Amino acid sequence: MKSDSKKTEIKTTNQKQTKIEPEDKEYAECVILRPVGYPFEFNLMDEHIEITNKELFEEYAREQWLGLVVRENSHLFDQKIIPDYGFEVIKAKPDNSIISEKTKIKIITDELTTKNDNKKFKSNIRLSDIIGQNNAKNKVKVITKYLENPEKFGPWAPKNILFYGLPGTGKTMLVKALASELEVPLYLIKATSLIGDHVGDGASKIQDLFKKASENSPSIIFIDEIDAIALHRSFQSLRGDVSEIVNSLLTEMDGIIENDSVITIGATNNPNSLDYAVRSRFEEEIEFKLPDDEERLAILESNLKTMPLDYDIDLEKVVKITKGLSGRDLKEKILKTSLHNAIANDCEIITMENIDYAIKNSKIKNTDVKGMFE
Repeated sequence: MKSDSKKTEIKTTNQKQTKIEPEDKEYAECVILRPVGYPFEFNLMDEHIEITNKELFEEYAREQWLGLVVRENSHLFDQKIIPDYGFEVIKAKPDNSIISEKTKIKIITDELTTKNDNKKFKSNIRLSDIIGQNNAKNKVKVITKYLENPEKFGPWAPKNILFYGLPGTGKTMLVKALASELEVPLYLIKATSLIGDHVGDGASKIQDLFKKASENSPSIIFIDEIDAIALHRSFQSLRGDVSEIVNSLLTEMDGIIENDSVITIGATNNPNSLDYAVRSRFEEEIEFKLPDDEERLAILESNLKTMPLDYDIDLEKVVKITKGLSGRDLKEKILKTSLHNAIANDCEIITMENIDYAIKNSKIKNTDVKGMFE
């Protein structure tokens, strides 16, 4: 919506004085803010605030910032209750527009919403860092192409994709790499966190999640362990609110409420446990496989580069006895346990004795292991 006066007196963000802007300046439809604290440190108040009434905050914010020009990645400063407290403009629709009496102002205060420059969620993982899973990396190219140019796809846009495979095979790592390379917000959550204490809570949380992702689009929603909220109907008697949660999820996945430029990725260890109605909404199912011998060797070599102790181990033997382990198991159960064992025994280097200890304590169900160190 364009401003109708030829010369509108408005204020620019980060400034307290007024400024005359061109007549073609648009009014903001929606502004999304994130509290970031004071521009300097002092001990009178914690830099974190809690918004107890979001509708009241919106009215309060609109009144004091009426007429300001908002630009993404700039800041607004409170001048009333907590003077000079800063809010980052995460998104302005359209960008470089004016706050009016009709502008919707939203604030992000929870951990569902992430931004790539937020240190808590920032990831430097790249697709090239992922060893193996070439089939999965090839198949997600469509997500890359789509989020780079959503308008080009139209009705052919990918919407819902399922990652499945054993734990530790790289499902979460791949989605982090995608978000990092595309520089889009990633909503990375465990499905269990969407289950509330009361009937109706889960459905409401799902609606809020997709709404926030849509407001910050293009974006990626990654629901890990999706079977926790989308169980096969034969298990739904175990929870009274499962049907309601499933129905809410189906509504969002079907796009009944427009979620343009939002990709939903579900992850599960067992796709057969999913409710059929939910599973049928995934237009693509991508399998994550356990690493083969060559990939396990590469994973071991990659992790050993950052090992805080030197090592003298037979990598080829380790590769053979770890058949059936995931990349995460190799790092956490074998290498990390070996490191801790070496340190506990005052060893200056990691040896095959430490690897032996890790193998015996990792509960590996692998017949190849038996007798290798005897």
